Amino acid sequence: MTEKRKSGITLSIVNNKGGVGKTTSAVSLAAGLAAGGQRVLLVDLDAQGSASLSLGLTRVDLHPGAAEVLLEGHQIRNAVRKSLVPGLDILPGSMKLASADLALSDMKGRETVLKTALAPVLSEYDFTILDCPPSLGLLTVNALIAADYFIIPLTPDYLALEGLVNLMEAVERIRAGIGKTAAPLGILLTLCDNRLNVTEEIGGMIRKHYGRLVFKTEVRVNVCLKEAPSFGKTIFDYDAASVGAECYRELTKEVLRRVSEQ
Repeated sequence: MTEKRKSGITLSIVNNKGGVGKTTSAVSLAAGLAAGGQRVLLVDLDAQGSASLSLGLTRVDLHPGAAEVLLEGHQIRNAVRKSLVPGLDILPGSMKLASADLALSDMKGRETVLKTALAPVLSEYDFTILDCPPSLGLLTVNALIAADYFIIPLTPDYLALEGLVNLMEAVERIRAGIGKTAAPLGILLTLCDNRLNVTEEIGGMIRKHYGRLVFKTEVRVNVCLKEAPSFGKTIFDYDAASVGAECYRELTKEVLRRVSEQ
């Protein structure tokens, strides 16, 4: 672990289904790590640019960003921005990423473009967090190859459970075809409403099947997590005493423990 930490750890936040708290988890984990004194780079790979906007960037701040770096050969150092959170930098996403899969498909070494682009700056950060689009296209494949580990945010409902099975199978196919992908660090249950029987039922099924792979931390439903991005703030800056902030503080501790055990 000591040798790995010298060059930093890269984590992909992955799910091919939208609405599971993926960007919220990416931003909150990145902010939680930064609050603990880690140097963090958040890479926004989603065309919506939601992670970037959640950290207070405006639409005019999104260029140059990830699209220019990956698709136009722009130097990553000139595209990374400092966020309002001390210790947390961001490589912005933008609508230009909407056509990234098509553009990448014509490139040589198309699966490793992101890994190559990140290489010059990885040693400057303790953690690099990749917020992936809600698909298993080439951008997500690039993220899985560039990362050391991946985290799957998952809502406790039947359709999400089916999607999890498909996602894990897809990762195995990618690994078989390319030879190397990130290892799973954990499955994160999000948007948990303990008032609903289905939350306990599906959550129990997931824990029974995947065991220790499922994080002990569960992110409970909390209105503050929905409100914070509209103010361009992390959950910790918006309401540090909220349930959402407490959940992501616990997740941050658990991620650090798991990484240290690898």
